[in-house]
Amino acid sequence: MLLNTIAPSTGTTVGVAMPISVNFSKPVASSARADIEKHLKLTTSVPVTGAWHWFSSQRVDFRPKAYWPSGTKVTLDAQLTGVGDGNGRYGVHSYVHSFTVGSDDEVHVYADQHLMKVYRNGAVIKTFPIDAGSAKYPSWTGTMAVMGKARKVLMDSCSVHIACDKSDPDYYHDYYPYAVELTTSGTYVHYSDGDPQPGNSAGSHGCVHLSMANAQWFYAFAQQGDPVTITGSASPAAPADNGYSDYDVTSWSSWTSSTASGLGQLTTSTTA
Repeated sequence: MLLNTIAPSTGTTVGVAMPISVNFSKPVASSARADIEKHLKLTTSVPVTGAWHWFSSQRVDFRPKAYWPSGTKVTLDAQLTGVGDGNGRYGVHSYVHSFTVGSDDEVHVYADQHLMKVYRNGAVIKTFPIDAGSAKYPSWTGTMAVMGKARKVLMDSCSVHIACDKSDPDYYHDYYPYAVELTTSGTYVHYSDGDPQPGNSAGSHGCVHLSMANAQWFYAFAQQGDPVTITGSASPAAPADNGYSDYDVTSWSSWTSSTASGLGQLTTSTTA
């Protein structure tokens, strides 16, 4: 049994909504998940109450009940050597990941008001005009933790099942700059030359558009795990496993009901 990925990467600093996401290379049987959870040892610099949640046979996430306290140092010791996955495979080594939770930076997008506010420690530090999704392609609502960012991203309407015919007015295939990724389904906060002065319309295909200057600022500011909460859109909340939208499981009992060990929530051990 091997892990495919553990997020966040070891040695990184992340936002307060970043889950610990463990992805296995092969499916884990239901009967083996409780034992695996017990071997995923968490230690933190301050006590944190949270729980594991299985999204599938290959992905289990840990998130705090509330966001991580700013400054928390976290270590995951995945002691999986010799641990079975219930399908005849066994762990061959362990994995240790440590990361730090950075400042409490949160973003609220008010799609119907064409407005985005950036908060640090509860105080507004920036307010930007934005354009969000159209009536046909509304932006996801709910809270999505930033997945990552890139100086430019090739965005293609065919790859997200919008339009593959170049004559379709919804077709696009181009690189867009200062792209902050919110979902695996293709939601970004970015600049678009088709919408250079946002704040008055709702014409994107689900992304959040900023002006060039504001997109540059936000690109430099955002870090993986920062929560971006969108309201005022006709779309439902993004599925919780669409990227790191774990806080879209708004009921704590629903989150803990997928804890295979049956222990529900736990409070982390603290480092000396």
